[in-house]
Amino acid sequence: QVQLMESGGGLVQPGGSLRLSCAASESISGLYQMGWYRQDSGKQREMVALIDSYGDTDYADSVECRFTLSRDSTKNTVVLQMNSLEPEDTAMYYCYMWRPTYGGAWGQGTQVTVSS
Repeated sequence: QVQLMESGGGLVQPGGSLRLSCAASESISGLYQMGWYRQDSGKQREMVALIDSYGDTDYADSVECRFTLSRDSTKNTVVLQMNSLEPEDTAMYYCYMWRPTYGGAWGQGTQVTVSS
């Protein structure tokens, strides 16, 4: 099964920006969906942003217009650019990849904390 390596989390002040990267251990080609979920303590895991093999993206309403998900197929990587961060964005962010052959796979997670 694919291995997903996340990087880029950290502490940022409200209004700041962070960039999360997720590198897959296999080529991101063929039929797939890839992106990010997040989970704050005591809350359910929620979808943040996803991109599919056709290049179509889907965003949570709460991050629309602030976050941008892109992919670099040559590096088997997706990147989440997060701008205008709010304290409500604080969570553990998990990279996610789905294929019809093996279903969903998760990364270990990277912490994002938005605080002054």
